[in-house]
Amino acid sequence: MDYRDYYAILDVAKGASKDEVQKAYRKLARKFHPDINKSPEAEQKFKDINEAYEVLKDPDKRAKYDRFGSAWKQAQRTGAPPPDFEDIFSQFGFGGSGGRSGFGQGTRIEFGGGAGSPFSSFFETLFGGGMGGAGGAAGFPGGETAARAVGLDHEAKIVLSLEEAGRGGKREIQLTDPTTGKKRTLRVTIPKGVRPGQKIRLSGQGGNRGGRRGDLYLTVDLLPHPNFTLDGAHLKTMLPVTPSEAALGGQATLATLDGTVTLKIPPGSSSGRKIRLRGKGFPAGSGSFGDLLAEIRVMVPEKLDDRQRRLYEQLEEASDFDPRR
Repeated sequence: MDYRDYYAILDVAKGASKDEVQKAYRKLARKFHPDINKSPEAEQKFKDINEAYEVLKDPDKRAKYDRFGSAWKQAQRTGAPPPDFEDIFSQFGFGGSGGRSGFGQGTRIEFGGGAGSPFSSFFETLFGGGMGGAGGAAGFPGGETAARAVGLDHEAKIVLSLEEAGRGGKREIQLTDPTTGKKRTLRVTIPKGVRPGQKIRLSGQGGNRGGRRGDLYLTVDLLPHPNFTLDGAHLKTMLPVTPSEAALGGQATLATLDGTVTLKIPPGSSSGRKIRLRGKGFPAGSGSFGDLLAEIRVMVPEKLDDRQRRLYEQLEEASDFDPRR
């Protein structure tokens, strides 16, 4: 099991701020999202990006990763753990027996995760969730789902992109039965507009006891989206505009879940102003949709040529506007 450099995956420095991490994630997620990038390696790259972001966006996980990661690299390099390696393991709740052999004598670790986890075995071992093999989460499209038995009923998690949840439709999943260990392929109907935390019930696909079969409940989780944030049935997004567009008004093209729209930028729009596009949000049931809320963010160029600088200086001289007054 290889050490995974999450900072390198997101192409950020180790001391990067939360905003820098988020900015890098959004840029890469937009580039490698499987709905946009159809290259063979895009889905795995997108999976790696999401795993790295899951750790580096969370202060607690990031602190554990920073401390544990260096120990992991030393163990890989020398073939033996550092002196405090077992202590590090105990802090994260890892036992010292059972499972596959670790790096040195007496260190034995059960590696979880497996093919069905949306995270690598390195992530699962560091943060739990895959220890012991059966408990776990749904994979990415086409991935394997590990079910958890609750009496005759089983529970599992299915991870969808925002686009998948919005449009609904059919999807195949692989289910590992927690009692038999056998794999089954199921065809699931995703309800249009399903939201995080909601459950999809598959009747008769749960446990089997005495000839009676229970149900399988799939709890929905959504992947983070590079452009949109879901708020109930509303979608939130950012609309970058130039200083002249903000001051004078204009038109801009904005992406939605089902295409693009052209909207008007009102004159005198400062950063933080929101433009509401009714009915362009997430499905809300009964054929209705939430709204799309586009928050204006005024952007300025990082570099100016001599002519542009002179024009900005002339504008500054001609204007008596003071935003701090």
